[in-house]
Formats: sequence, C-alpha cells, structure tokens
Amino acid sequence: MSSTIAPEQVNQIVHNLHQDPFEVLGRHPYEQNGTIQSWIIRAYLPDANAAWVVCPEERTEYPMQPMHNPHFFVCVVQNPQLSNYQLRIKEGDKERVIYDPYAFRSPKLTDLDIHLFAEGNHHRIYEKLGAHSTKIDGVEGVYFALWAPNARNASVLGDFNSWDGRKHQMRKGGSGIWELFIPEIAVGAAYKYEVKNWEGHIYEKSDPYGFQQEVRPKTASIVAELDSYKWNDDAWMEERRNSDPLAKPISVYELHLGSWLHASADEPTQLLSGESEPIPVSEWKQEARFLSYYELVDKLIPYVKELGYTHIELLPIAEHPFDGSWGYQVTGYYAPTSRFGNPEDLMYFIDQCHQNNIGVIVDWVPGHFPKDGHGLAFFDGTHLYEHADPRQGEHKEWGTLVFNYNRNEVRNFLVANALFWFDKYHIDGIRVDAVASMLYLNYCRKDGEWIANEYGGAENIEAANFLRQVNSLLFSYFPGVLSIAEESTSWPMVSWPTYTGGLGFNMKWNMGWMHDMLDYFNMDPWFRQFHQNNLTFSMWYHHSENYMLALSHDEIVHGKSNIIGKMPGDEWQKFANVRCLFTYMFTHPGKKTMFMSMEFAQWSEWNVWADLEWHLLQYDRHQTLKQFFCDLNGIYKSEPALYSRDFEEEGFEWIDCSDNRHSVIAFIRRSKDPNEFVIAVCNFTPQPHSHYRIGVPEQGFYTEMFNSDARKYGGSNMGNLGGKWTDEWSFHNMPYSLDLCLPPLGVLILKIDRQKTQAALQGK
Repeated sequence: MSSTIAPEQVNQIVHNLHQDPFEVLGRHPYEQNGTIQSWIIRAYLPDANAAWVVCPEERTEYPMQPMHNPHFFVCVVQNPQLSNYQLRIKEGDKERVIYDPYAFRSPKLTDLDIHLFAEGNHHRIYEKLGAHSTKIDGVEGVYFALWAPNARNASVLGDFNSWDGRKHQMRKGGSGIWELFIPEIAVGAAYKYEVKNWEGHIYEKSDPYGFQQEVRPKTASIVAELDSYKWNDDAWMEERRNSDPLAKPISVYELHLGSWLHASADEPTQLLSGESEPIPVSEWKQEARFLSYYELVDKLIPYVKELGYTHIELLPIAEHPFDGSWGYQVTGYYAPTSRFGNPEDLMYFIDQCHQNNIGVIVDWVPGHFPKDGHGLAFFDGTHLYEHADPRQGEHKEWGTLVFNYNRNEVRNFLVANALFWFDKYHIDGIRVDAVASMLYLNYCRKDGEWIANEYGGAENIEAANFLRQVNSLLFSYFPGVLSIAEESTSWPMVSWPTYTGGLGFNMKWNMGWMHDMLDYFNMDPWFRQFHQNNLTFSMWYHHSENYMLALSHDEIVHGKSNIIGKMPGDEWQKFANVRCLFTYMFTHPGKKTMFMSMEFAQWSEWNVWADLEWHLLQYDRHQTLKQFFCDLNGIYKSEPALYSRDFEEEGFEWIDCSDNRHSVIAFIRRSKDPNEFVIAVCNFTPQPHSHYRIGVPEQGFYTEMFNSDARKYGGSNMGNLGGKWTDEWSFHNMPYSLDLCLPPLGVLILKIDRQKTQAALQGK
C-alpha cells in the first residue's frame, strides 16, 4: 500500500487552488477486495513543525511525515475501525490537539435545499447558509456555508486560524455553495470568508447570512445562536395572528435608535421621567455612547407608552458601517446592528415592547446596497448580487448598487430575509424603503442611462414580481402583520392583494397627502383660502389604496426645517398650527406615522449625530404639546370611528369642504356600527368664528371630546363649554345643525351623547 500523492495535488492545497480539498485532505480508506484495511490521513498545517494522528479510543499516536512540502503531512493508520481522530500539532515551542475539519464529510445542505435555493424558493435558507453551531459525529463546532458560484476558491478566516485562508479551505458543492465544518469553535467566534476569483484576486467578505457583526469600524461576522432566547409574548402573537390590523388603530412613532437619546444625557433622562428640577447643562456628562437595548427598554418603552402610540418604527437596524447613512446602506442583512447590543438583546427589547402592547415595525431596504469592500458588492469577484451593467446595477445619486432581482438566488436572499425578521425577531411589520426606485428602471436616470424592459417600458418587471413574492409569502406565514410601501408614484394597486394583480402590500405611505399638507401649512394663513384643494384633494384618491399618513424623518432634514419651523406666524401661531395639523391628520382616514421630536416641537432639524433636544421639555409650550399628543393618541385609540373604517368609503363623509373663504372644513368619520360616528371641524386660520354653523345627521347633544386649542395644550381656550345642542335647522343637506365657536387654528372633535340626548328627549 502507498500513501503517496502527486506533487501537483499538494501544490493545489498549499496554494489554495483546490475546489474540493476533501479529495486530498482528511482520512481516506485503503481497501482490498472491498474491505477497508487501513486509513491514509493527510493534513496541511502551515505553521506546524511536526504532527501526530491521535486515536483516543486506542490511546495511541501515529507520527505524520511531511510530503512534497514541509507543512503537508501524511501517515497511515493500521486500524480499519478508525472513527474519530485528532491531530497533535507542534508549532515552534507550542503544542495543541485539534479535530481535523476534513474528517467531517457530512454536508448540512440536502439536495432539496440546493434545488429550492437555485429556483429562489427556499424560504428559510438562513437556517442552512451562513454559520451555524452544530454537532457532527459527537463533536461540537460550527458549520459554514457560502454562496459564491463564480469564485475559484473560498476559505473561512478567523482568530481560530490566525486569519490564514490556507488553514480552512472550503469545498464547492451544488449551485456554487461552499461549505466546511470547523470543530471546536463556538458561538462568539469572529470570522470572515476569503474569496478568491479566477485572476487570483482575494476579497475578504463578511457573511451575507451572518447573524451578527462586530461593532463598526470592524467588519467581521460573529457566530451567533438565535434559538436560545425564551419569548414571553405568546398572548401578543396569538392576538396578532387572529386580527385584522387595518381595522385597528395604528399610530406609529418613527425613530432612529442612535440619535433618540445617548447614554451620556443625565438631563434628558430626568426630563423623560418627569422628575422635578433639571440638572444644569454644564453638569451633564460629556462622553456619549449609544443606549443599549436594555437601556432602551427602561427609557424608550415607558416614553412611547406614555405618549400612547401603538407601534414604534425603527429606522433600519440591520448592520451598516456608516452612522450617517441612518441605516439605509446595509452590509449585514441578517445581522441586527451591534451598536446597541447582541441579537438576544434585541429580542428582549421587542419582547418587552409586546408585553407593553407596542408593536415593532422595522425599515427594510431591499432596493440597494453599498459598495463597501466587505459587503455584497462584487462578492465572488463578479457582479453576483448586483447587475453588471451600471445602467441597471448602480444608483449613481446614492452611490449604491441595485440588486439583480432576476437572479433566483439573489431574490431568495431577500425574500428569506424579509421572513427572517418576522420569524426570529417577532417584528410586527416592515416599511419597505424606496419602492419607487425599485419599480422604475429609469428612476433618477437620464435618457441613455437606463435599459428598457422586454416590452420597451421603464417598469422593472422583475422587481415588481419580487415584491409580490415577498408580500404573498409574508401574509401566508405571518397573518396580521404589516407590510408598508414607501412608494411615491402613481404605480397602481400597491396595497392590493397579489391575486388581484397588486403588489401585495397592505399599506402605502400617502406621499401626496404629506406634500399637500406641508405646502399648505407653510403658507401664511391668509393665502390658505386660495389653496383649499390641498386639504381636500386626498379624498379624491384615498380609497384607491390603503394609506398610511406619514410625516417622516425625510421631511425634517437637509435644510427643510423641523415641523415647528415650517409653520408661519409668531411662536403661539406656530404651536397652534402644529396642533391643528396633527389633529387633522389623526381625524383624516388612514393610519398614522410621525417622526421623533415632532411630539415636543424640536426647533432644530434632526441630527443623526446628536440627541433630540430633550431640554426643551422644561418649557411649558413644549411640555403642553407633548401632553397634546398623549391625549390625541388616547382619543384616536378610544374611538373606533377614527380607525375601524379607514379604507372604506362608508367610513368618511364630507359635511362641508367648500368654505375656502374661511379655510374651514367639516366631516364625519363612522365606525363599523353605523350609529357610531364623530365629527371633526377644522379652522385653518388664526381668525376665530363665534357662530359657525355646520349640519349634523342626528338630533341631540354633541360633546366636545377634543379641542386642539384647549388651555392645557397652550391654546386660547376658545370652545363650546363642553358641547352644544342641535338646532332643528337643516344645513349642509343634514336634518339638524350646530352653532359652534371655532377656535383659531383649531380642530374640534364632537360626538353625540346618546344618554344625555335620550334623557332630554324623554323629559320633553
């Protein structure tokens, strides 16, 4: 029997050129007449001076001999029953004993896994690709699997091998997936992949399916375990599974975790908790750091709960290298950012949100990704995840790359990623960023800078089909969740089901309403009479989609000013305008989203590098505005008429929308119970009206449930002394009417008091 091997094969291993190192390394049987007589064991150990094969069951060692290279070792073990073995390695003055990774040949991926992935339909591919702690043949370790079909070679790098790509060379299998089990490393190990292209160029890449990454500026992936956390939100998840979110109140507090509050801020912490005397600014701590998820549980959740929001929306929390991108340039799609803690910390945060009846929506970015060297760009030495042609594959305005939705494995990567966040982190919704940039091939491109589709049009058919696939699967696996499109064009049926030809989202941001409102409220009130259409136009198209009314982070950056700064007039009028805008927003059909800092009227634009201006809460105007939002959310959630028929035509009725001379509108919101309704009357000028008549559908006493001009909110306290009785005077095509006092820049919410009305009518 000979243990020799050709020098060419050894050289392929030594220079990391072999696509299946298992053909050379590890143990190989020597057979005679179909029976194993002995084993040939080969190992490439670049730092070793000497090596031995250790057979624990025999308690014997076999010396290995170098062959063709001083670090390529071979020996013959005369034991046909050999099972596990180890290698004792001498490296200079040090010795260590390891399991040979090339002794473990059982692949984790099955033929079915590879087939589903190749056709783009492996919905839980994240359980197979990436790094997974596991046990093979009784030995603990980590199984690595990487999709890099065009690479010449791939290796695993880490502290466990001194970041030397020669030591853990991977084997290429079906569909271009490289794999290797490395024994005796565990959760917490940092790693990357060394990917070599056919020209010999080497790329060190983070794991596209990695569950955790190092804190920037480091870029290695970290082996993580996602199934050990014990969730305590069963009641929340069951209720969500059996409910229709579109018939429930949804009031979303959009925030960026990194700039909501830093850990250095003693003063903001005190103001948030409502304690008495503020600490002087001069005594604040100077060193800043991000709050951890555990600290956010203690500070953010009580604050959002006090304000009364039903959900929080987190700007992207997938790993990203640059804070200034706000999270929208993702390098680790399966890794929550390590800025605030590890994956289990995020699970705890979401779990606590659910236990406090707060849903969690996450911004998801499947439209583009950055060019960072450790990320997805030019991943295996080719344009793997992105289009090769820059007319399709590059957003020059953003300096990012566009996913190739036509490639099955890329589409699978993204589809599974959407499902992953719901599966592993129990999130309640995604807000899909920049949908318009995905749907149009000519988005922000001049003529000649884009390629038409097969029919000659500008529609990105593959992207549209990808979005349909995501949404169809999402609602199939996770009923009761939200999928919200940030889509700013007239693409039809964005929030219609896929079986009707829609894109399958269940909500869409109403960008038209947002622009109309901000343009309107930016005007001097005298000019508003000429722009009544800004107030009313949204109802012409409202029922074509399921709309989310959003005043987001994009509207208070890049020189646009914060909400309070957009308002005309003196300080009193600015605050009154803000209250007027948001009360109209909360009475208008559609779910609600607003960005952090708007609730207490921060004067400055949002700055991603700094805290919100929490010190403003020591001033009455800002504190009373915060109370206004607490009460507004309370009235919104308590009145089904304000949310239960948001997307039904029967849920809204104009009383009058034509009084542009006074810039006044009035309308009815109805609930599923046709006898349950509320009336909203809005005066968008600083001129009060002491006898303003509106028609109402029923006789009785109408309670003034909410007045945005109330003294407790910093208003002038004009109103109707708690309510008004109807007059038997037909008006606005209604059988009865109310004579109201409309406060300046104020909105009234009225509701008939049936008990008081019944008692009065019986007493007549």
